[in-house]
Amino acid sequence: MKIGVISDTHLPYPSESLCKLTSNVFADVQMILHAGDLTNILVLDAFAEKEVFAVCGNMDDYDISATLPDKRVIRIGNFRIGLIHGWGSRNGIEERIIKSFENVHAIVYGHSHRPANHIKNGILMFNPGSFSGSYSSAGISGSVGILTVGDKISGEIIQI
Repeated sequence: MKIGVISDTHLPYPSESLCKLTSNVFADVQMILHAGDLTNILVLDAFAEKEVFAVCGNMDDYDISATLPDKRVIRIGNFRIGLIHGWGSRNGIEERIIKSFENVHAIVYGHSHRPANHIKNGILMFNPGSFSGSYSSAGISGSVGILTVGDKISGEIIQI
C-alpha cells in the first residue's frame, strides 16, 4: 500500500498546486496522512477522493483543533503508524514526540519543516517536510512524502 504524506500546508484554501498532488505525486496512493498545520480544514478537500487521516498542528485555528485530534494511531495491516504534528523547538523534536506513542512501527510528524526519513530506536521517523517550503531557509522548495507499507514500512521524500 502506498500512502501520501503531507504536513505544514499553511493554506487558507486548497490551492491549485495542492489539488494537483492527487493527479501526480499522490496519483497512486490509497491514503493520505496530514501531519498538521492545515490552517483551514478546507485544505483536506483537495484529497476528497482518498481516505484521509489528519491531526491538528500548533498553527491551526480552534475549528480544526475541535475537529481533529492532537495525535492518532493508524493501523495498516500488521503495522501501527503514529501521526502527530509536534511542538517546540526543532532541536529535540523526535525525542519529545517518540514519548507520545507506544508500540508503533513508524511515526509521521511535521512542525520542523525539515524532511526526515530514518530509523530511531527501531521506529521509522518520517517527516515529509513542509508543503509550503521552509520559512528559515530562503529558496527551499516544499516537499511531501510517500510511505510504502508491505512486508516493511519505508519512506521517500519528494521535492515539489
